[in-house]
Amino acid sequence: MTAIHNPSCLPGEAAVGLNGGLMSSAQPSGRPASVSSPVLSSARSLVSRAGVATLLLACGQAAGSGAPVAATFAYNSKKPAETPLFPEGTIAQSVRADGYRGIWFTLGFKFEYGDKYSGGLGTYTANHQPMAVYAPAVNKTFFTWGGTTARNRRQLVIMVSSYDHARGTVPRPVALYADVSVDDPHDDASLQIDRAGHIWVFKSGRGKHRPGIIFRSTHPYDIGEFECVARQEFTYPEIWHGPAASASASADGDGFFLLFTKYFKGTKNGAARNLFWKTSADGRTWSEDHALAAFGGHYQTSGRWSGLAADGSGRRITKYATFFNYHPESHVDRRTNLYYAQTIDAGKTWTTADGIPLALPLTAPDNPALLLDLKSQGKFMYTCDLNFDAAGNPILLCIVSRAGEPGPKGDPREWTLLHWAGAKDGKGGKWETRVITQSDHNYDMGSIYVEGDEWRIIGPTETGPQRYGTGGEVGLWVSKDAGRTWARERRVTDGSEFNHSYVRRPERAAGGGEGPGDPFFAFWADGNPSKLSESRLYFTNSDGSKVWRLPYEMTGDEAAPEEIGKN
Repeated sequence: MTAIHNPSCLPGEAAVGLNGGLMSSAQPSGRPASVSSPVLSSARSLVSRAGVATLLLACGQAAGSGAPVAATFAYNSKKPAETPLFPEGTIAQSVRADGYRGIWFTLGFKFEYGDKYSGGLGTYTANHQPMAVYAPAVNKTFFTWGGTTARNRRQLVIMVSSYDHARGTVPRPVALYADVSVDDPHDDASLQIDRAGHIWVFKSGRGKHRPGIIFRSTHPYDIGEFECVARQEFTYPEIWHGPAASASASADGDGFFLLFTKYFKGTKNGAARNLFWKTSADGRTWSEDHALAAFGGHYQTSGRWSGLAADGSGRRITKYATFFNYHPESHVDRRTNLYYAQTIDAGKTWTTADGIPLALPLTAPDNPALLLDLKSQGKFMYTCDLNFDAAGNPILLCIVSRAGEPGPKGDPREWTLLHWAGAKDGKGGKWETRVITQSDHNYDMGSIYVEGDEWRIIGPTETGPQRYGTGGEVGLWVSKDAGRTWARERRVTDGSEFNHSYVRRPERAAGGGEGPGDPFFAFWADGNPSKLSESRLYFTNSDGSKVWRLPYEMTGDEAAPEEIGKN
């Protein structure tokens, strides 16, 4: 059994909904005002009995008491799961599950052509970065997604697993965390691997309603045991390695740089989603929250690049970059404009791509970070991915739409690429904008890959079985001239039962070179946007010629994903 040291089982707090059940404290006294050290020791004991298990945890303890809290889990007999997530009589906040199941979700905002977004959203959102990391040291890709307890259930479970490139297999995945009250993939997690090989999982919070939670594997490259490091206020975690420590090509630095969102009072249209960043040398002690943008609200997608500075000095720099939109009067369905900001000194100063300083936080829509004034054109912008060319110049991928609702009213929905190009010695560049293709939904998210002058986009660019629903059939688009011209090379999926959505690009672990492992070059989930369905997980290779489906159900400890087609 996988073990966890869990902070969420505070007295009186519903903490996990697994197999339709509830994990809560056996103590009815209510949540304590404070909790002692968030760094937790191992589970003390596990006691099973006829459908109820008790796990003693050295967490959630009353301040100063030092006594572990007894947390109980009881199966919900009124609504039995069709396929149990866990064997009868076992429970922990991190246990081996019996298959790879994604969460199905609907926002519930209905229009003539369906929901604003819905379907299989296990790899949602574009603001969770990254969700997979390839570790060359062990030739495995570690990944997280939003899972669920059974094909007919919608409870969110934060899942973690790995793909063994040498063996071509996956283990039984780990169910890391769940909350019985949550069915929302906005709480999905991001994943990173530190230089020592420890796997870090940052579960998104939701404003002040639910905290963000940071988990760390207790052993390198091993998902068998996790500790909870901290509970903090962050939504949409985008977690990157710390700055490069030296001029060495492999010196990716220790610690973390986190970009995230916090919620504030907005208008009658909703909360203001403001952007922040902070740093940590060890993942345990963090700097204060630094405000980045705060004018109405924003969604961002970010990235990290480390390499030699363009000024010829031979110094190594680490660049953190983000692009984001603007929510006029805090109206998320009017998200518009495109802004870009970067830092090469770990946040001490932020600039535009050409080095113009930005005064933070940005508090007005008209500021130097603005790249595209889409508001004046009546257009909206949905972020997808951010990558860099070989020189560290940013490449932004987004969808530009004409409406916030699904259906033809928003057409054409354009897959749009912006590239900071032509700079010499860090100066004299310009933003080049190109439209690659069109899509039929605002949330048709994909990823961009860069290998020299050959760039690829893998995403749901093709019309799927549920037209005007989130996602579609996955296509592979290729440019062989650094993004200037594009052509669709193949349909990666075809004849699918459900739409495919949120195609994610794995990162590469610290000190491991460039690019994801192959296969597991991109991964995503499917699902029916029109009604509740099972959601399955897939991955493909670098040329999109093969697609594998992860096992929805498992009977053994290891399985080979099913190859479902070749193009």
